[in-house]
Amino acid sequence: MKKINRILFAAFVGMLGFASCSDLEPEFNDVITESTYFQNEDAFISALGSAYTNLYGIAGHGGLYSLQEVSSDEAAVTHKGPDWEDGGQWLRTHRHDFFDGEGVFNNTWTFAYGGINTCNRLIATFENVDNPNSAAFIAELKVLRAYYYLVLLDVFGNVPIIESFDVPEGFLPETRPRAEVYAFIDTELTANVPLLSTSVDASTYGRVNFYVGQALMASLYLNAESYIGSAQYGKAVAACNEIINSGNFSLESNYFANFSPDNSGSSETVWAIPYDEVNAGGHVLVQMTLHYQSQFTFNTTAQPWNGYTSLADFYNSFEDTDVRKTGGGRGYGVMLEGPQYDASGNILIDGADTWYPDNVLEDGSLSGEDAARAVVFSPEINELAPGAWRDGGVRLSKYEYEAGTTPNMNNDFILFRYGEVLLNKAEALWRMNSGDAEALDLVNMVRARAGVDAFGSLDADNLLAERGREMCFEAKRRTDLIRFDRWGDAWWEKPASEDFKKLMPIPATQIAVNSNLQQNPGY
Repeated sequence: MKKINRILFAAFVGMLGFASCSDLEPEFNDVITESTYFQNEDAFISALGSAYTNLYGIAGHGGLYSLQEVSSDEAAVTHKGPDWEDGGQWLRTHRHDFFDGEGVFNNTWTFAYGGINTCNRLIATFENVDNPNSAAFIAELKVLRAYYYLVLLDVFGNVPIIESFDVPEGFLPETRPRAEVYAFIDTELTANVPLLSTSVDASTYGRVNFYVGQALMASLYLNAESYIGSAQYGKAVAACNEIINSGNFSLESNYFANFSPDNSGSSETVWAIPYDEVNAGGHVLVQMTLHYQSQFTFNTTAQPWNGYTSLADFYNSFEDTDVRKTGGGRGYGVMLEGPQYDASGNILIDGADTWYPDNVLEDGSLSGEDAARAVVFSPEINELAPGAWRDGGVRLSKYEYEAGTTPNMNNDFILFRYGEVLLNKAEALWRMNSGDAEALDLVNMVRARAGVDAFGSLDADNLLAERGREMCFEAKRRTDLIRFDRWGDAWWEKPASEDFKKLMPIPATQIAVNSNLQQNPGY
Protein backbone atom coordinates (compact mmCIF):
# COMPACT_ATOMS: atom_id res chain seq x y z
CA MET A 1 0.00 0.00 0.00
CA LYS A 2 1.36 3.43 -0.90
CA LYS A 3 1.10 6.55 1.19
CA ILE A 4 -1.56 9.07 0.27
CA ASN A 5 -2.15 12.64 1.36
CA ARG A 6 -3.54 12.80 4.87
CA ILE A 7 -6.46 14.95 3.67
CA LEU A 8 -7.95 11.93 1.96
CA PHE A 9 -8.20 9.80 5.09
CA ALA A 10 -10.95 12.01 6.46
CA ALA A 11 -13.62 10.14 4.51
CA PHE A 12 -12.63 6.89 6.19
CA VAL A 13 -12.54 8.10 9.77
CA GLY A 14 -15.80 10.02 9.43
CA MET A 15 -16.70 13.66 9.75
CA LEU A 16 -17.60 15.49 12.94
CA GLY A 17 -21.14 16.86 12.95
CA PHE A 18 -21.78 20.45 13.88
CA ALA A 19 -25.57 20.63 13.59
CA SER A 20 -27.52 21.73 16.65
CA CYS A 21 -29.52 19.10 18.56
CA SER A 22 -33.29 18.88 18.39
CA ASP A 23 -35.48 17.99 21.36
CA LEU A 24 -35.61 14.39 20.15
CA GLU A 25 -31.83 13.96 20.07
CA PRO A 26 -29.83 12.85 23.13
CA GLU A 27 -27.63 15.47 24.74
CA PHE A 28 -23.91 14.94 25.20
CA ASN A 29 -21.77 16.96 27.56
CA ASP A 30 -18.54 16.31 25.65
CA VAL A 31 -19.58 17.63 22.21
CA ILE A 32 -16.76 19.56 20.55
CA THR A 33 -17.96 22.90 19.23
CA GLU A 34 -16.72 24.44 15.99
CA SER A 35 -14.82 27.18 17.79
CA THR A 36 -13.08 24.62 19.97
CA TYR A 37 -12.32 22.11 17.22
CA PHE A 38 -10.86 24.38 14.52
CA GLN A 39 -7.82 25.56 16.42
CA ASN A 40 -5.08 24.20 14.15
CA GLU A 41 -4.34 23.37 10.54
CA ASP A 42 -4.82 19.63 10.99
CA ALA A 43 -8.44 20.16 12.02
CA PHE A 44 -9.18 22.15 8.87
CA ILE A 45 -7.42 19.59 6.68
CA SER A 46 -9.37 16.75 8.25
CA ALA A 47 -12.63 18.53 7.58
CA LEU A 48 -11.64 19.22 3.96
CA GLY A 49 -11.47 15.51 3.21
CA SER A 50 -15.03 14.95 2.08
CA ALA A 51 -14.80 17.70 -0.55
CA TYR A 52 -11.86 15.91 -2.16
CA THR A 53 -12.97 12.32 -1.81
CA ASN A 54 -15.92 13.17 -4.05
CA LEU A 55 -13.31 13.30 -6.84
CA TYR A 56 -12.78 9.54 -6.59
CA GLY A 57 -15.84 9.11 -8.79
CA ILE A 58 -13.99 10.41 -11.86
CA ALA A 59 -11.87 7.41 -12.91
CA GLY A 60 -14.67 4.87 -12.94
CA HIS A 61 -17.32 3.54 -15.28
CA GLY A 62 -20.55 5.39 -15.98
CA GLY A 63 -19.66 8.98 -15.11
CA LEU A 64 -17.55 11.90 -16.32
CA TYR A 65 -14.69 9.78 -17.68
CA SER A 66 -17.06 7.61 -19.70
CA LEU A 67 -18.91 10.62 -21.03
CA GLN A 68 -15.76 12.41 -22.18
CA GLU A 69 -14.14 9.37 -23.80
CA VAL A 70 -16.97 7.29 -25.28
CA SER A 71 -18.53 10.32 -26.95
CA SER A 72 -15.20 11.15 -28.63
CA ASP A 73 -13.17 9.65 -31.48
CA GLU A 74 -10.81 7.98 -29.01
CA ALA A 75 -12.93 5.22 -27.50
CA ALA A 76 -16.05 3.09 -27.76
CA VAL A 77 -17.82 0.42 -25.75
CA THR A 78 -18.81 -2.19 -28.31
CA HIS A 79 -21.84 -4.47 -28.01
CA LYS A 80 -20.40 -8.00 -28.06
CA GLY A 81 -23.30 -10.39 -28.42
CA PRO A 82 -24.63 -10.90 -24.90
CA ASP A 83 -22.15 -8.43 -23.41
CA TRP A 84 -22.27 -4.64 -23.05
CA GLU A 85 -25.62 -3.88 -24.65
CA ASP A 86 -26.44 -1.88 -21.47
CA GLY A 87 -29.74 -0.61 -22.84
CA GLY A 88 -27.90 0.92 -25.78
CA GLN A 89 -26.52 3.80 -23.71
CA TRP A 90 -22.90 3.50 -24.88
CA LEU A 91 -23.90 2.93 -28.50
CA ARG A 92 -25.98 6.11 -28.43
CA THR A 93 -23.22 8.01 -26.65
CA HIS A 94 -20.71 6.98 -29.30
CA ARG A 95 -23.06 7.82 -32.17
CA HIS A 96 -24.18 11.13 -30.61
CA ASP A 97 -27.70 9.78 -30.57
CA PHE A 98 -28.04 10.37 -26.82
CA PHE A 99 -31.10 11.75 -25.03
CA ASP A 100 -31.84 13.27 -21.64
CA GLY A 101 -32.57 9.94 -19.97
CA GLU A 102 -29.03 8.54 -20.25
CA GLY A 103 -27.64 7.52 -16.86
CA VAL A 104 -24.19 8.91 -17.68
CA PHE A 105 -25.58 12.45 -17.74
CA ASN A 106 -27.31 12.13 -14.40
CA ASN A 107 -24.18 10.57 -12.89
CA THR A 108 -22.05 13.47 -14.11
CA TRP A 109 -24.58 16.00 -12.81
CA THR A 110 -24.76 14.42 -9.35
CA PHE A 111 -20.96 14.07 -9.22
CA ALA A 112 -20.51 17.80 -9.80
CA TYR A 113 -23.31 19.02 -7.57
CA GLY A 114 -22.36 16.54 -4.86
CA GLY A 115 -18.93 18.17 -4.77
CA ILE A 116 -20.45 21.66 -4.85
CA ASN A 117 -22.81 20.83 -1.99
CA THR A 118 -19.96 19.57 0.17
CA CYS A 119 -17.85 22.63 -0.61
CA ASN A 120 -20.78 24.89 0.29
CA ARG A 121 -21.28 23.07 3.58
CA LEU A 122 -17.63 23.39 4.54
CA ILE A 123 -17.42 27.03 3.45
CA ALA A 124 -20.40 27.81 5.69
CA THR A 125 -18.72 25.96 8.56
CA PHE A 126 -15.37 27.72 8.14
CA GLU A 127 -17.01 31.14 7.83
CA ASN A 128 -18.33 30.68 11.37
CA VAL A 129 -14.91 29.85 12.79
CA ASP A 130 -12.99 32.60 14.58
CA ASN A 131 -9.58 31.59 13.30
CA PRO A 132 -7.32 33.56 10.93
CA ASN A 133 -6.45 30.31 9.11
CA SER A 134 -10.03 29.86 7.94
CA ALA A 135 -9.71 32.39 5.07
CA ALA A 136 -7.09 30.32 3.24
CA PHE A 137 -9.15 27.15 3.52
CA ILE A 138 -12.29 28.94 2.34
CA ALA A 139 -10.35 30.11 -0.71
CA GLU A 140 -9.21 26.53 -1.37
CA LEU A 141 -12.79 25.30 -1.19
CA LYS A 142 -14.02 28.02 -3.52
CA VAL A 143 -11.42 27.07 -6.13
CA LEU A 144 -12.30 23.40 -5.76
CA ARG A 145 -15.97 24.36 -6.14
CA ALA A 146 -15.00 26.28 -9.28
CA TYR A 147 -13.58 23.04 -10.70
CA TYR A 148 -16.93 21.31 -10.22
CA TYR A 149 -18.66 24.24 -11.89
CA LEU A 150 -16.15 24.07 -14.75
CA VAL A 151 -17.26 20.46 -15.35
CA LEU A 152 -20.89 21.62 -15.47
CA LEU A 153 -20.04 24.58 -17.72
CA ASP A 154 -18.21 22.31 -20.14
CA VAL A 155 -20.73 19.48 -20.26
CA PHE A 156 -24.13 21.11 -19.73
CA GLY A 157 -23.47 24.83 -20.14
CA ASN A 158 -26.66 26.28 -18.64
CA VAL A 159 -26.94 25.21 -15.00
CA PRO A 160 -27.93 26.58 -11.58
CA ILE A 161 -25.37 28.46 -9.49
CA ILE A 162 -25.67 27.52 -5.82
CA GLU A 163 -23.33 29.30 -3.40
CA SER A 164 -25.10 28.68 -0.11
CA PHE A 165 -25.54 25.55 1.96
CA ASP A 166 -28.28 27.11 4.09
CA VAL A 167 -31.17 27.04 1.64
CA PRO A 168 -34.88 27.01 2.51
CA GLU A 169 -36.89 23.82 2.46
CA GLY A 170 -38.14 23.06 -1.04
CA PHE A 171 -35.44 25.21 -2.64
CA LEU A 172 -35.46 24.76 -6.43
CA PRO A 173 -32.52 26.59 -8.05
CA GLU A 174 -33.06 28.15 -11.45
CA THR A 175 -31.05 27.52 -14.60
CA ARG A 176 -28.48 30.22 -15.29
CA PRO A 177 -27.23 30.98 -18.81
CA ARG A 178 -23.81 29.65 -19.75
CA ALA A 179 -22.27 33.13 -19.89
CA GLU A 180 -23.31 33.76 -16.29
CA VAL A 181 -21.85 30.45 -15.15
CA TYR A 182 -18.61 31.32 -16.95
CA ALA A 183 -18.49 34.74 -15.28
CA PHE A 184 -19.09 33.17 -11.86
CA ILE A 185 -16.19 30.73 -12.31
CA ASP A 186 -13.93 33.49 -13.63
CA THR A 187 -14.73 35.74 -10.66
CA GLU A 188 -14.22 32.94 -8.12
CA LEU A 189 -10.86 31.93 -9.59
CA THR A 190 -9.61 35.50 -9.97
CA ALA A 191 -10.44 36.32 -6.34
CA ASN A 192 -9.28 33.12 -4.68
CA VAL A 193 -6.38 31.59 -6.63
CA PRO A 194 -3.93 34.29 -5.42
CA LEU A 195 -4.75 33.27 -1.83
CA LEU A 196 -3.69 29.65 -2.34
CA SER A 197 -0.45 28.01 -1.30
CA THR A 198 2.45 28.03 -3.76
CA SER A 199 3.99 24.99 -2.08
CA VAL A 200 4.47 21.94 -4.29
CA ASP A 201 5.16 19.08 -1.90
CA ALA A 202 3.50 16.27 0.00
CA SER A 203 1.34 18.72 1.97
CA THR A 204 -0.38 20.00 -1.20
CA TYR A 205 -0.32 16.85 -3.34
CA GLY A 206 -3.86 16.02 -4.41
CA ARG A 207 -5.11 19.38 -3.17
CA VAL A 208 -5.96 22.63 -4.89
CA ASN A 209 -2.97 24.97 -4.68
CA PHE A 210 -1.97 28.11 -6.61
CA TYR A 211 -0.77 26.15 -9.65
CA VAL A 212 -3.89 24.00 -9.81
CA GLY A 213 -5.83 27.25 -9.79
CA GLN A 214 -3.75 28.53 -12.71
CA ALA A 215 -4.37 25.29 -14.62
CA LEU A 216 -8.11 25.75 -14.09
CA MET A 217 -7.87 29.33 -15.32
CA ALA A 218 -5.90 28.26 -18.39
CA SER A 219 -8.57 25.66 -19.21
CA LEU A 220 -11.39 28.16 -18.70
CA TYR A 221 -9.77 30.82 -20.88
CA LEU A 222 -8.59 28.42 -23.59
CA ASN A 223 -12.20 27.32 -24.07
CA ALA A 224 -13.79 30.75 -23.58
CA GLU A 225 -14.51 31.24 -27.27
CA SER A 226 -16.48 27.99 -27.48
CA TYR A 227 -18.13 28.61 -24.08
CA ILE A 228 -19.24 32.24 -24.47
CA GLY A 229 -18.03 33.39 -27.90
CA SER A 230 -15.31 35.63 -26.49
CA ALA A 231 -11.64 34.74 -27.07
CA GLN A 232 -9.45 34.91 -23.96
CA TYR A 233 -6.24 33.35 -25.27
CA GLY A 234 -3.95 35.99 -23.79
CA LYS A 235 -5.29 35.16 -20.34
CA ALA A 236 -4.75 31.46 -21.04
CA VAL A 237 -1.10 32.15 -21.90
CA ALA A 238 -0.63 34.18 -18.71
CA ALA A 239 -2.07 31.37 -16.56
CA CYS A 240 0.18 28.79 -18.25
CA ASN A 241 3.19 31.05 -17.69
CA GLU A 242 2.54 31.09 -13.95
CA ILE A 243 3.01 27.32 -13.96
CA ILE A 244 5.88 27.19 -16.46
CA ASN A 245 7.89 30.04 -14.95
CA SER A 246 7.55 28.73 -11.39
CA GLY A 247 10.24 26.11 -12.00
CA ASN A 248 8.23 23.59 -9.98
CA PHE A 249 7.34 21.36 -12.92
CA SER A 250 9.11 19.71 -15.83
CA LEU A 251 8.52 17.06 -18.48
CA GLU A 252 9.37 13.58 -17.30
CA SER A 253 12.05 12.03 -19.53
CA ASN A 254 9.94 8.85 -19.47
CA TYR A 255 6.40 9.65 -20.62
CA PHE A 256 4.98 6.63 -18.80
CA ALA A 257 6.36 7.73 -15.42
CA ASN A 258 3.24 9.88 -15.28
CA PHE A 259 0.99 6.83 -15.32
CA SER A 260 2.82 4.17 -13.30
CA PRO A 261 1.31 2.52 -10.20
CA ASP A 262 3.60 4.75 -8.11
CA ASN A 263 3.28 7.98 -10.08
CA SER A 264 2.85 10.33 -7.12
CA GLY A 265 6.43 11.56 -7.51
CA SER A 266 6.09 12.72 -11.12
CA SER A 267 7.64 16.11 -11.83
CA GLU A 268 4.86 16.67 -14.34
CA THR A 269 1.84 16.42 -12.06
CA VAL A 270 0.03 19.68 -11.41
CA TRP A 271 -3.08 18.04 -9.93
CA ALA A 272 -3.87 14.37 -9.43
CA ILE A 273 -6.41 12.27 -7.55
CA PRO A 274 -4.41 10.06 -5.15
CA TYR A 275 -5.92 6.62 -5.58
CA ASP A 276 -4.94 3.66 -3.41
CA GLU A 277 -6.18 0.08 -3.67
CA VAL A 278 -6.91 -0.08 0.07
CA ASN A 279 -7.74 3.42 1.26
CA ALA A 280 -8.90 5.28 -1.84
CA GLY A 281 -10.48 3.04 -4.46
CA GLY A 282 -12.31 3.94 -7.63
CA HIS A 283 -9.69 3.93 -10.40
CA VAL A 284 -11.00 0.83 -12.19
CA LEU A 285 -9.75 1.22 -15.76
CA VAL A 286 -8.21 -2.26 -15.51
CA GLN A 287 -11.74 -3.63 -15.19
CA MET A 288 -13.32 -1.35 -17.77
CA THR A 289 -11.10 -2.17 -20.75
CA LEU A 290 -9.18 -5.44 -20.44
CA HIS A 291 -10.48 -8.71 -21.90
CA TYR A 292 -11.76 -11.40 -19.55
CA GLN A 293 -8.70 -13.53 -20.29
CA SER A 294 -6.34 -10.61 -19.60
CA GLN A 295 -6.67 -11.60 -15.98
CA PHE A 296 -4.02 -14.22 -16.76
CA THR A 297 -1.71 -11.68 -18.42
CA PHE A 298 -1.54 -9.39 -15.42
CA ASN A 299 -2.61 -11.86 -12.71
CA THR A 300 -5.37 -9.50 -11.63
CA THR A 301 -7.35 -10.50 -8.57
CA ALA A 302 -10.67 -10.16 -10.46
CA GLN A 303 -11.78 -10.85 -14.00
CA PRO A 304 -11.95 -7.68 -16.15
CA TRP A 305 -15.18 -6.64 -17.88
CA ASN A 306 -14.01 -6.47 -21.54
CA GLY A 307 -15.65 -3.16 -22.35
CA TYR A 308 -13.74 -0.12 -23.58
CA THR A 309 -11.68 -0.13 -26.77
CA SER A 310 -9.99 2.54 -28.84
CA LEU A 311 -10.67 3.15 -32.54
CA ALA A 312 -8.50 2.09 -35.47
CA ASP A 313 -8.21 5.61 -36.88
CA PHE A 314 -7.02 6.92 -33.55
CA TYR A 315 -4.52 4.08 -33.12
CA ASN A 316 -3.21 4.67 -36.64
CA SER A 317 -2.70 8.38 -35.97
CA PHE A 318 0.48 7.45 -34.05
CA GLU A 319 3.74 7.01 -35.93
CA ASP A 320 5.23 3.54 -35.49
CA THR A 321 8.28 5.01 -33.73
CA ASP A 322 6.23 7.05 -31.26
CA VAL A 323 7.17 5.99 -27.73
CA ARG A 324 3.59 6.67 -26.69
CA LYS A 325 2.54 3.91 -29.11
CA THR A 326 5.38 1.45 -28.50
CA GLY A 327 5.71 1.94 -24.76
CA GLY A 328 9.49 2.00 -24.94
CA GLY A 329 10.89 -0.14 -22.16
CA ARG A 330 7.48 -0.62 -20.58
CA GLY A 331 6.50 -3.17 -23.22
CA TYR A 332 3.17 -1.65 -24.28
CA GLY A 333 2.04 1.85 -25.09
CA VAL A 334 -1.08 3.87 -24.46
CA MET A 335 -3.00 1.12 -26.27
CA LEU A 336 -2.60 -2.63 -25.89
CA GLU A 337 -2.43 -4.29 -29.34
CA GLY A 338 -1.73 -7.68 -30.90
CA PRO A 339 -1.79 -11.29 -29.64
CA GLN A 340 -2.21 -11.54 -25.89
CA TYR A 341 -0.33 -13.97 -23.66
CA ASP A 342 -0.56 -15.13 -20.09
CA ALA A 343 2.18 -14.46 -17.55
CA SER A 344 3.95 -17.68 -18.66
CA GLY A 345 4.00 -16.72 -22.33
CA ASN A 346 1.09 -18.85 -23.56
CA ILE A 347 -1.39 -17.36 -26.02
CA LEU A 348 -4.69 -16.49 -24.40
CA ILE A 349 -7.61 -18.60 -25.61
CA ASP A 350 -11.21 -17.55 -24.97
CA GLY A 351 -13.76 -20.24 -24.19
CA ALA A 352 -16.42 -18.51 -26.29
CA ASP A 353 -17.02 -20.03 -29.70
CA THR A 354 -18.75 -17.00 -31.21
CA TRP A 355 -18.07 -13.26 -31.56
CA TYR A 356 -14.51 -13.93 -32.68
CA PRO A 357 -12.76 -13.27 -35.98
CA ASP A 358 -10.76 -15.97 -37.70
CA ASN A 359 -7.49 -14.86 -36.14
CA VAL A 360 -4.36 -15.78 -38.02
CA LEU A 361 -1.17 -15.52 -35.98
CA GLU A 362 1.87 -14.41 -37.91
CA ASP A 363 4.09 -17.10 -36.42
CA GLY A 364 1.66 -19.87 -37.34
CA SER A 365 1.72 -21.16 -33.78
CA LEU A 366 -2.01 -21.87 -33.68
CA SER A 367 -4.42 -23.35 -36.13
CA GLY A 368 -8.00 -24.52 -36.32
CA GLU A 369 -10.30 -23.86 -33.40
CA ASP A 370 -7.64 -22.42 -31.11
CA ALA A 371 -6.60 -19.88 -33.71
CA ALA A 372 -10.23 -18.84 -34.13
CA ARG A 373 -10.52 -18.22 -30.38
CA ALA A 374 -7.11 -16.68 -29.69
CA VAL A 375 -7.27 -13.27 -28.02
CA VAL A 376 -5.77 -10.80 -30.50
CA PHE A 377 -6.39 -7.09 -30.00
CA SER A 378 -6.66 -5.78 -33.54
CA PRO A 379 -7.12 -2.06 -34.18
CA GLU A 380 -9.91 -2.92 -36.63
CA ILE A 381 -13.33 -3.70 -35.17
CA ASN A 382 -15.95 -5.42 -37.28
CA GLU A 383 -18.90 -3.37 -35.97
CA LEU A 384 -20.10 -1.35 -33.01
CA ALA A 385 -23.14 -3.59 -32.44
CA PRO A 386 -24.63 -6.10 -32.00
CA GLY A 387 -21.99 -8.71 -32.87
CA ALA A 388 -18.73 -6.90 -32.16
CA TRP A 389 -15.75 -9.21 -31.75
CA ARG A 390 -14.95 -10.03 -28.14
CA ASP A 391 -11.29 -9.21 -28.75
CA GLY A 392 -11.94 -6.42 -31.24
CA GLY A 393 -10.13 -3.13 -30.75
CA VAL A 394 -6.96 -2.12 -28.97
CA ARG A 395 -7.37 -1.60 -25.23
CA LEU A 396 -6.75 1.47 -23.12
CA SER A 397 -3.42 0.91 -21.39
CA LYS A 398 -1.98 4.35 -20.71
CA TYR A 399 -2.11 3.74 -16.97
CA GLU A 400 0.25 0.84 -16.30
CA TYR A 401 -1.33 -2.39 -15.09
CA GLU A 402 0.42 -3.57 -11.97
CA ALA A 403 0.91 -7.34 -11.75
CA GLY A 404 -1.55 -8.72 -9.25
CA THR A 405 -3.63 -5.54 -9.18
CA THR A 406 -7.03 -5.50 -7.56
CA PRO A 407 -9.96 -3.92 -9.40
CA ASN A 408 -8.93 -0.70 -7.63
CA MET A 409 -5.68 0.48 -9.16
CA ASN A 410 -2.91 2.29 -7.27
CA ASN A 411 -2.16 4.71 -10.12
CA ASP A 412 -3.08 8.30 -9.28
CA PHE A 413 -5.35 9.80 -11.93
CA ILE A 414 -3.93 12.94 -13.52
CA LEU A 415 -6.29 15.90 -13.82
CA PHE A 416 -3.67 18.40 -15.03
CA ARG A 417 -0.02 17.86 -15.91
CA TYR A 418 2.86 19.87 -17.33
CA GLY A 419 2.67 18.32 -20.81
CA GLU A 420 -0.88 19.61 -21.15
CA VAL A 421 0.14 23.05 -19.86
CA LEU A 422 2.77 23.30 -22.62
CA LEU A 423 0.23 22.31 -25.27
CA ASN A 424 -2.38 24.69 -23.84
CA LYS A 425 0.05 27.60 -24.05
CA ALA A 426 1.11 26.56 -27.55
CA GLU A 427 -2.49 26.43 -28.75
CA ALA A 428 -3.36 29.78 -27.22
CA LEU A 429 -0.32 31.39 -28.87
CA TRP A 430 -1.13 29.72 -32.18
CA ARG A 431 -4.74 30.94 -32.10
CA MET A 432 -3.50 34.51 -31.66
CA ASN A 433 -0.79 34.08 -34.33
CA SER A 434 -0.69 30.92 -36.44
CA GLY A 435 3.00 31.46 -37.19
CA ASP A 436 4.10 31.93 -33.56
CA ALA A 437 7.57 30.41 -33.18
CA GLU A 438 7.22 29.72 -29.45
CA ALA A 439 4.01 27.79 -30.04
CA LEU A 440 5.81 25.53 -32.49
CA ASP A 441 8.74 25.06 -30.09
CA LEU A 442 6.44 24.05 -27.25
CA VAL A 443 4.67 21.42 -29.35
CA ASN A 444 8.00 20.08 -30.57
CA MET A 445 9.23 19.76 -26.97
CA VAL A 446 6.38 17.33 -26.39
CA ARG A 447 7.07 15.51 -29.65
CA ALA A 448 10.79 15.22 -28.87
CA ARG A 449 9.96 13.40 -25.63
CA ALA A 450 7.84 10.99 -27.70
CA GLY A 451 10.78 10.32 -30.03
CA VAL A 452 9.15 11.63 -33.21
CA ASP A 453 10.29 14.28 -35.67
CA ALA A 454 9.55 17.94 -35.08
CA PHE A 455 6.74 19.69 -36.92
CA GLY A 456 7.79 22.33 -39.43
CA SER A 457 4.65 24.37 -38.76
CA LEU A 458 1.35 24.18 -36.92
CA ASP A 459 -2.17 23.94 -38.25
CA ALA A 460 -5.50 22.92 -36.77
CA ASP A 461 -5.17 19.31 -37.92
CA ASN A 462 -1.70 18.53 -36.60
CA LEU A 463 -2.24 20.47 -33.36
CA LEU A 464 -5.46 18.64 -32.54
CA ALA A 465 -3.87 15.32 -33.50
CA GLU A 466 -0.87 15.97 -31.28
CA ARG A 467 -3.10 16.86 -28.34
CA GLY A 468 -4.88 13.55 -28.93
CA ARG A 469 -1.66 11.54 -28.95
CA GLU A 470 -0.23 13.25 -25.89
CA MET A 471 -3.38 13.47 -23.77
CA CYS A 472 -5.42 10.47 -24.89
CA PHE A 473 -7.60 8.80 -22.29
CA GLU A 474 -7.18 11.70 -19.85
CA ALA A 475 -10.84 12.74 -20.32
CA LYS A 476 -9.99 15.84 -22.37
CA ARG A 477 -10.83 14.75 -25.92
CA ARG A 478 -14.50 15.75 -26.09
CA THR A 479 -13.63 19.29 -25.00
CA ASP A 480 -10.79 19.48 -27.53
CA LEU A 481 -12.97 18.28 -30.41
CA ILE A 482 -15.57 20.92 -29.64
CA ARG A 483 -12.97 23.71 -29.42
CA PHE A 484 -11.49 22.68 -32.79
CA ASP A 485 -14.99 22.43 -34.31
CA ARG A 486 -14.57 18.72 -35.06
CA TRP A 487 -17.16 17.40 -32.62
CA GLY A 488 -19.85 17.09 -35.27
CA ASP A 489 -17.62 15.22 -37.73
CA ALA A 490 -18.41 11.67 -38.78
CA TRP A 491 -16.04 8.94 -37.57
CA TRP A 492 -16.16 5.16 -37.21
CA GLU A 493 -19.77 4.05 -36.67
CA LYS A 494 -20.80 7.66 -36.00
CA PRO A 495 -22.53 9.90 -38.54
CA ALA A 496 -22.14 13.67 -38.58
CA SER A 497 -24.00 15.15 -35.61
CA GLU A 498 -25.91 18.35 -35.00
CA ASP A 499 -24.28 21.45 -33.58
CA PHE A 500 -26.61 21.62 -30.55
CA LYS A 501 -25.06 18.39 -29.24
CA LYS A 502 -21.96 20.31 -28.20
CA LEU A 503 -23.97 20.68 -24.99
CA MET A 504 -25.29 17.57 -23.31
CA PRO A 505 -28.95 17.48 -22.21
CA ILE A 506 -29.93 18.43 -18.69
CA PRO A 507 -30.78 15.05 -17.11
CA ALA A 508 -34.47 14.22 -17.19
CA THR A 509 -34.19 12.89 -13.65
CA GLN A 510 -33.15 16.34 -12.43
CA ILE A 511 -35.86 18.18 -14.35
CA ALA A 512 -38.43 15.82 -12.84
CA VAL A 513 -37.54 17.00 -9.33
CA ASN A 514 -36.83 20.65 -10.15
CA SER A 515 -39.39 22.45 -12.30
CA ASN A 516 -37.11 25.52 -12.48
CA LEU A 517 -34.56 23.72 -14.65
CA GLN A 518 -34.70 24.45 -18.38
CA GLN A 519 -33.67 21.86 -20.95
CA ASN A 520 -30.90 22.76 -23.39
CA PRO A 521 -32.08 23.55 -26.93
CA GLY A 522 -32.55 20.60 -29.28
CA TYR A 523 -33.48 17.99 -26.68
